[in-house]
Amino acid sequence: MSAETSNMVLDGAIAPQENTRLFGHDEAQAFLAQSYRAGKSHHAILIEGPEGIGKATLAFRFAQHVLSHPVPGEAPAEVHDPDPQSPVFRQVAAGASHNLLHITRPVDPKTGKAKSGITVDEVRRAGRFFGQTSGGDGWRIVVVDTADDLNRNAANAILKMLEEPPKRSMFLVLSHAPGRLLPTIRSRCLPLRLRPLADDDLRRALDHLGLPVPADKADRVMPLSGGSVAQAIKLINYGGFDVMEAFAEVLKQQGPVQRKAIHKLADAVAQRDNDTLYAFFCDLVMQHVAEAARQAAVEGRTQHAFDLSQLHAGLAEQFGVADAYNLERKQTIIGILAEVAARTAN
Repeated sequence: MSAETSNMVLDGAIAPQENTRLFGHDEAQAFLAQSYRAGKSHHAILIEGPEGIGKATLAFRFAQHVLSHPVPGEAPAEVHDPDPQSPVFRQVAAGASHNLLHITRPVDPKTGKAKSGITVDEVRRAGRFFGQTSGGDGWRIVVVDTADDLNRNAANAILKMLEEPPKRSMFLVLSHAPGRLLPTIRSRCLPLRLRPLADDDLRRALDHLGLPVPADKADRVMPLSGGSVAQAIKLINYGGFDVMEAFAEVLKQQGPVQRKAIHKLADAVAQRDNDTLYAFFCDLVMQHVAEAARQAAVEGRTQHAFDLSQLHAGLAEQFGVADAYNLERKQTIIGILAEVAARTAN
């Protein structure tokens, strides 16, 4: 496993390039395999869908399928579970394949953590990658994980490659929010939308990970996970349940009791050694405001819905600025909780 991958894999998860199983996306796999076998595979495929539902795992499975069967007409009509002992699997899993490049957020050598975005220097690696002599029959595959993390210069750089792709190249571009990508990037990719996992598939995926679900929370994991393995892991292994309960307590209280609850939650979430829990909190707050705006619109309270949509945009900016300038998280959280509690109260 590469340094950047090991840094970003959740505790309890399996790195996508090492995962031998995929659940719930049989149709997408069949489409990719049959298109490739027929010689009609697009040079750039935009794999879309919420975080943690298997986009990266699908990308690496298909990449290994192509690299294992470089002649399309001789490839199987299905993507099979990879053989962990095969040379292709072992090379891809170790980040040592000469035919596959994984572009993701680089690790900051000072902190040992992934940087906030993918820089143009990371994308330029793809240029050098395509310039090297390829192994086997010449397929070169780039997995962009995720395109949402590309900064402006990096996005423009990847766009140039998509516009003039090298011969026998393939781009597997992942995105949690494709609507935010450059329209020119979207237009040069074939979209492949993945849906959140059904409860049975999510349960099978968690069983595959050997992830124990607390007995007292078993009936809540499925509905709160939203079909995402990543979300389930955050709930179970990262204290997500506690954060949700504390956030609900903040919204329920008023006055001094509410302020005490806000500070307690901020203390728990603002720990510097738990970026995953902080990200979980940020998503929770944003989802709460978005749902409140949607509900206000349904009820015909158009002005309130508009105000909440403005709040949603403002919160996204506040979180972004706090991360960009490394501001103290606790104070950011306290201010945001107070504002959200006041403005979403019925």
